[in-house]
Amino acid sequence: MSIHKIEMPPEIYYGANALEKVGEVAQRLGSRALIVGDQVMEELGNVQKVADLLATSGVESASYLGANTEPTDTFVDEALSVYQENNCDVIISIGGGSCIDTAKALAVVATNGGYIGDYFGNKKVADKPSVPLIIIPTTAGTGSEVTNVTVITNTHNNVKMMIKHYAFLPRVAIVDPVLTMTSPGHVTAAAGLDALCHAIESYVSRIAHPMTQIFSLDAAKLILNNIQQAYDDPNNTEARTNMAIGALQAGVAFSNASVTLIHGMSRPVGAIFHVPHGISNTMLLPAYLEFIRDVAEEDLAYLTRYALPEETQDKSDKEAVDFLIQKTKELSNHMDVPNMKEWGIDQTEFEANIDKMTSDAIESGSPAYTPRIPTADEIKELYRYCYDYDFSV
Repeated sequence: MSIHKIEMPPEIYYGANALEKVGEVAQRLGSRALIVGDQVMEELGNVQKVADLLATSGVESASYLGANTEPTDTFVDEALSVYQENNCDVIISIGGGSCIDTAKALAVVATNGGYIGDYFGNKKVADKPSVPLIIIPTTAGTGSEVTNVTVITNTHNNVKMMIKHYAFLPRVAIVDPVLTMTSPGHVTAAAGLDALCHAIESYVSRIAHPMTQIFSLDAAKLILNNIQQAYDDPNNTEARTNMAIGALQAGVAFSNASVTLIHGMSRPVGAIFHVPHGISNTMLLPAYLEFIRDVAEEDLAYLTRYALPEETQDKSDKEAVDFLIQKTKELSNHMDVPNMKEWGIDQTEFEANIDKMTSDAIESGSPAYTPRIPTADEIKELYRYCYDYDFSV
């Protein structure tokens, strides 16, 4: 029997109003916190809420609110300056994936030094403990609050760097579904569909194992049965709670079992054409399922029956996978996710970048964990297929 490993934060708090724990937790870890967020978090009052809770527990704070787009190395450098200027000793991130990934990168660079790009491809390894890090997600999607991964765009070569190391694992995750209720529809869609990709990819990954697949299956069930309701009715507490838990579970799953081809192909689309991560994933999802079904049909059918038993319990493996593909198309249609052409990506520019996107996808490492490992030519063909993919059912 193979030996497997599970990594997740030492402490996870989840449930309505879990945010109230932040002061108590931070006080155990440090005395002066840097809050990493963005302008939306400030406008919603979430940054001030965290600062007030910290103050009640005797923890001083400063803030960096520049993580307003997909995270870049520039954000990390800027946040590091604020961290050092204010002599901070604990980091708290509140917000979506950009805020979280910026904070995770900062926590490592602050103690291990260097440029965040040095850590890409394990060229530099973090050998010192990172700054104690508390993550508070406000979207149900990335799962980054429980992963040992950060994704940062290198602004020098326009490459999205997926960097994985134990040092990026947060000390504490605080998952409060109440915070997700302010997410606009397009964010709910992008984040939730990203989490669905995490659940599916981690389940069929070549390095998945029984413990990770438990998280993958339950995440897929929670997400597929609640994402549309959370999108249609933002104040539905039950749907929002289930999505938050599903995203967390999917995060644990893919952090330990890896994502696969979708994420490998998605990152270059996001880096070059500035498509939000969850949307670029979803642009690829149905075509990905079509690509792997010949070698992963049994696994995909099992996941579908587990997640959607009433609709699929009497279906054959082929029919169950057909149903899953149709379901992903329906969700994309319902939540107005376009294909790449509809997003506005110029076809000539897209074609000119296919070689770079393909090499960047392969270099990320994710495609190697796909049940059907693609060749470079197959990745190029998939990019072209997805450019004007028909999501109609």
